[in-house]
Amino acid sequence: MKVILLALAFLLELALLVAAGWWGFTLDAGRPVRLLAGLGAPLLIAVVWGLFCSPRATVALPAPAKLAAQAACFVTGAVLLALAGRPAPAVLLVALWAVDKTLLRVAGDPV
Repeated sequence: MKVILLALAFLLELALLVAAGWWGFTLDAGRPVRLLAGLGAPLLIAVVWGLFCSPRATVALPAPAKLAAQAACFVTGAVLLALAGRPAPAVLLVALWAVDKTLLRVAGDPV
């Protein structure tokens, strides 16, 4: 069961990056701005995730802070997705992440 939950967590992380890119590429702006936002937003989230949230994070945070950083990333992705006109998938993204994170915690995963 834990393997399935970890796989779902990974897929949700990928969906988070797609959501940020979707927002950037659908902005009502010129092509250079859309390109910068569409590539820059996922890159920024990926850098934050790699620094603070991943299992091999560069900066080791206590479990509550790591969970808060992960939640901030997912809420940011959901807000961006909602701003891109997709509020239902935005809510679903955060809800699935919260359920998956809770089940992983019950299964013994620290964060």
